[in-house]
Amino acid sequence: MASSFSLFFSFLLLLLAISTCCSTNPEGEALHVLRTRLHDPTNVLQSWDPTLVNPCTWFHVTCDDHNRVIRLDLGNSNISGPLGPELGSLKNLQYLELYRNNFEGKIPKELGNLKNLVSMDLYGNQLQGEIPKSFGKLKSLRFLRLNNNKLTGSIPRELASLSNLKVLDVSNNDLCGTIPIDGPFTSFPLGSFDNNSRLNGPELQGLVPYDFGC
Repeated sequence: MASSFSLFFSFLLLLLAISTCCSTNPEGEALHVLRTRLHDPTNVLQSWDPTLVNPCTWFHVTCDDHNRVIRLDLGNSNISGPLGPELGSLKNLQYLELYRNNFEGKIPKELGNLKNLVSMDLYGNQLQGEIPKSFGKLKSLRFLRLNNNKLTGSIPRELASLSNLKVLDVSNNDLCGTIPIDGPFTSFPLGSFDNNSRLNGPELQGLVPYDFGC
């Protein structure tokens, strides 16, 4: 009898272990994939344990009352490496704060899937390539700071449809083409576009612009 009970108890423990390992959290998985891409010399991401059911106990991650990730704070963390499409899986994210690190490569177009995003701060990195046109889908976005990177290409016209956008900073990049003149762009100060030697527009030169080099 005792032997049967022991066998049954062991079977229950096995089921529990299987249930635990299979109760994956998509947001936790996405963040763990991001971590595997990055170089973290000061162990800022040490608490990002993929064996936990959800990432709400991790440092630099904030969740709402339903254990959904709404904020990622990794500013000034001495982290380097590429960003990946997995960030687009954080569907409830409202604040993406990755400023003043050494992130490199292109900005993933999948960030355009973050429909609840209010603030995106990617400034002060080594990001290259173009500003994704998919950012035009971020209708809740109020703050977009991409300054002090190595971004190229033109400013996507899709950004002019972001009626809630209050702050835009793309200064100190290598952008080209013309600056949109409608939507929220009517209120952005000229400093938002400083130090882009190939960027032209009525706001900058008072002339009908040409897309030199774009």
